[in-house]
Amino acid sequence: MIFQSAIAAEEKTEEAPKDKVDLVPKINGAIRARWEMETKSGASRFQVRNARVAISGAIAPPVHYYIQTDFCDRGKMKILDAWGRVDLTKDLKLQAGQFRLPFGTDCFRGPGNYIFSNRSFIGGTINNVRGVGAKLSYALPTSAISRLTLEAGAFNPTAMGDHNVWVKQMAFAGKALYTIGEVKIAAGAETLIPDSIRINSLSGSVTWTHGELTLEGEYINKHYTNNAHKAAHGYNIFADYGFPVKAGVFNRASVQARFDGMTAYSDGLRNEDGLLTTNFDARNRVTVGGTLSYIYKFVRCDLRLSYEKYFYHQGAVIAPGAGDKVCAEMVVKF
Repeated sequence: MIFQSAIAAEEKTEEAPKDKVDLVPKINGAIRARWEMETKSGASRFQVRNARVAISGAIAPPVHYYIQTDFCDRGKMKILDAWGRVDLTKDLKLQAGQFRLPFGTDCFRGPGNYIFSNRSFIGGTINNVRGVGAKLSYALPTSAISRLTLEAGAFNPTAMGDHNVWVKQMAFAGKALYTIGEVKIAAGAETLIPDSIRINSLSGSVTWTHGELTLEGEYINKHYTNNAHKAAHGYNIFADYGFPVKAGVFNRASVQARFDGMTAYSDGLRNEDGLLTTNFDARNRVTVGGTLSYIYKFVRCDLRLSYEKYFYHQGAVIAPGAGDKVCAEMVVKF
């Protein structure tokens, strides 16, 4: 009897706990290869725009991690994200490390779910900000069909490539996302100090998804303190519509149209004279395109073709590759 009791006790201690977690990391990624041509000069090029891999997982039900690296971004390697997160409660989470600041909407789309070959001016230029810091997020269910998520964090103001700098001022960002049915409404505030001039920003967006149709509009205002540079504005409006097809291996097609623009923008870094200069001239753009997709469970392959027509203000200096262009790309997501 004593021997049987000992065996029973040993078996009981070896039982799997109810909160057992799968420790095997999940690996996801996206490869984006492209060819693009300037329609005015006829110059063209091939690129591996992204070869991005992410490793994520959990070491306990409330403890998660995420690491993301671009192994080839136009020939260069970039460490993008490296963070840990603890779920303090079901709805309250604390995250620390390197990640995108909680601000904006289009900037949070990754290479595997881009809608256009090139990101909007908001997502790629005006508000493409990652930082090293920490944030709190809180999800508040407001009804059966609605939910409010709040995020706020503090970050180093310096570039991600250098975590050793001691600073006396911090960067801050916060975002509120309200989801009701098929509509998402987001608003955010951000304050950065990339050099010595603080830049305060506000953003707002509305996204409506109905079946295979998505409509979205986003606006960002960036104000430079002490009149160091004229305030910058960015805006992005797009429509995306998809439908099933049977075309060889492809089982979905979609068409896209976008209008976006920006006023004169400075990245906030002073020149040799201690002044802010305009890094990007004011411009507008119209983009149209189409995509053929093969989708099966969690894997996807897109063949995308798009055309971009630019409209610059008088006197603007157009850099190579920043004018009218055709872009064809293949995106493999896994």
